Amino acid sequence: MELAGKVVVVTGASMGIGEAIAKGFVEQGAKVVLLSRDAARVGAARVRIRHPEQTSPLHCDVRHREDIDRALALTLHHFGRVDVWVSNAGHGLLDSVAQMEMSACRDMFETNFFGAVAAIQAVVPVMRQQGGGTIINISSVAGHIPLPFHAAYSATKFALNAIGKAASLELKKEGIHILTVCPGYVRTAFGDNVVRGREVKRVRPNSVRGITAERVARATLHGYLKRKREVIVPWTMHVPVKLYQLFPRVVEWAMAKMAG
Repeated sequence: MELAGKVVVVTGASMGIGEAIAKGFVEQGAKVVLLSRDAARVGAARVRIRHPEQTSPLHCDVRHREDIDRALALTLHHFGRVDVWVSNAGHGLLDSVAQMEMSACRDMFETNFFGAVAAIQAVVPVMRQQGGGTIINISSVAGHIPLPFHAAYSATKFALNAIGKAASLELKKEGIHILTVCPGYVRTAFGDNVVRGREVKRVRPNSVRGITAERVARATLHGYLKRKREVIVPWTMHVPVKLYQLFPRVVEWAMAKMAG
């Protein structure tokens, strides 16, 4: 197994995509540190993943740099290195730009964007010292196509896409690779944890069921092993992404029809 003995850290690992990614790395022989701001839930995720000899659950709220530094220090103490850091922690905000609470918007940026940036700044010196590593940012197709009533969430993902891809160019010569993963609709409890504001409308059509977190995890592992720059999953989402780049009004017209 190519990942045997690798040390992987996953934020937001207590459920959904984070848990699936952690499980995928564990099943390939990696040692995985599961981070979550909910200690009980990340402990339960560790039980579901099994292989307790390969996993370590830790409390970490990525909004606080001291939590990231503590988790990193404990990882280095136990394993001596970090080969892969996966920034997956995040949540959504469902509201219009005109009505949303700025405090809710800022809080989401602290988790979705600034938490990932802080992780990059924390782990890069470690990866430089050990001669390389990979940082994986879990973004979204919403980081390519801005979604009405999810505008602030889209903004966090646009920002994450931009900073990850720019940092990848800055760090390439040092053997540090950055992969951006952009899933489309995923069947997880993400929607249950969305912060709901004053103006709540759906843009997603009822007919779209979404993909599983396990499919996102497989695409992430494949992208890591192939050292890809970006992974969009499922592959069918390449069509609306490209369509939006070339004919934005067509996509915007379709989204306006769906909003309700």
